Amino acid sequence: MLKHKKIFLFDIDGTLAVDSLLYEGSRELLEYIERIGGRAYYITNNSTKSRKDYVDKFARWNLETSEEQFVTASYATCLYLKEHYGGKKLFVMGTPSFVEELRSWGLVVTEHAQEDVSCVVVGFDQSLTYEKVWDACRLLFCEGVDYVGTNPDLRCPTAFGFVPDCGGICEMLNGTVGRRPLYIGKPNAQIVELCLKDCGADKNEVLVVGDRLYTDIACGINAGVDTAVVYTGEATKEEVEGSSWKPDYEFENIMELYQRITGTGGR
Repeated sequence: MLKHKKIFLFDIDGTLAVDSLLYEGSRELLEYIERIGGRAYYITNNSTKSRKDYVDKFARWNLETSEEQFVTASYATCLYLKEHYGGKKLFVMGTPSFVEELRSWGLVVTEHAQEDVSCVVVGFDQSLTYEKVWDACRLLFCEGVDYVGTNPDLRCPTAFGFVPDCGGICEMLNGTVGRRPLYIGKPNAQIVELCLKDCGADKNEVLVVGDRLYTDIACGINAGVDTAVVYTGEATKEEVEGSSWKPDYEFENIMELYQRITGTGGR
């Protein structure tokens, strides 16, 4: 039941906020979670920002957070690459912030095609150039070069609609090189498991909240926890009806979720 939930795993873009706008109800819900002694985590697939960047972004909304609350696709990708490619050279197609985060983990990063690259790593690259696309394709046609994507999201919500996300960028590459990457972010259940490991919560106390079925809701289902979809991003009611990824709860927006969970309004 909703009233028993104490650990909330929120997507950000299209769920709590869009661009620099915090949705009505987001602050109220986060303050409620703090009052009941719960814990909020932010499980975004947006790989343009580091965890520190997100702490700073939330601070601009006058919301105090810590880096441990952000389990981002870029963070999970760093964990994976450190385990499997420590000491090996990585070609990265990503923002300067993502590149800096990878290097902060001691990973060997290049932004140019080189002979000794072991893996092509693609994120949501808002600094994308055709030169990067050219270099990525050149490397992906080489035998023995692996291929990793931070997340499979095809598009990212904006105030005016959507722009291509990591999955959309990868689809361009996939159609060219005839390969698909290993995606690290949602719907990989590891994202939820990292949060549970941090707080030690029981799965019955957890709710994953997001706006996209094939990443947010699928991630919660894969991890065996309850899920809620909000209709302020990509998902629609018609999509839910025809999807194999069925959320446990549906809400028009985050305010309706807040009202339902606190008994202050809604149906």
